[in-house]
Amino acid sequence: MNTGSNELGEVAMAVDETGASGVRSERGSEEGLGSRAPEFIKARRVLHLSWQVGVFVVGLAVVVAGVIMLPLPGPGWVVIFGGMAIWATEFVWAQLVLRWTKRKVTEAAQRALDPKVRRRNIILTVTGLVIVGVLAGIYLWKFGLVMPWKIEDQ
Repeated sequence: MNTGSNELGEVAMAVDETGASGVRSERGSEEGLGSRAPEFIKARRVLHLSWQVGVFVVGLAVVVAGVIMLPLPGPGWVVIFGGMAIWATEFVWAQLVLRWTKRKVTEAAQRALDPKVRRRNIILTVTGLVIVGVLAGIYLWKFGLVMPWKIEDQ
């Protein structure tokens, strides 16, 4: 099982698909992946395993708190990504998920800055505001400034 540790005997192989020379490197785009535990912890297998369990439990608690915050008031997604960042200090799979997420967020931000998309969003916003304004005008024309909860029995 690859726990992301940098112990002797474990070899991480990755293909660098972005290289123009066609040469495959040992770590390639996967540079910097693996455990970030202190060296004295990584040197002892039992201590490193208990370190990983502790990181997993703390990360899981943070992710669960974020999931709870999704329907409740609170920064749910921010807390979930914080839990993923905690996991990423120790686990390669979480580091890869965070890299993928960062790439997708950057791509979405670039698409949002596209002039066509901005124009479409402005048109949709103005259309929505016009619809809300018309509905508010109809309400005021029909009922006046009386709020719905103060309408007398008719």
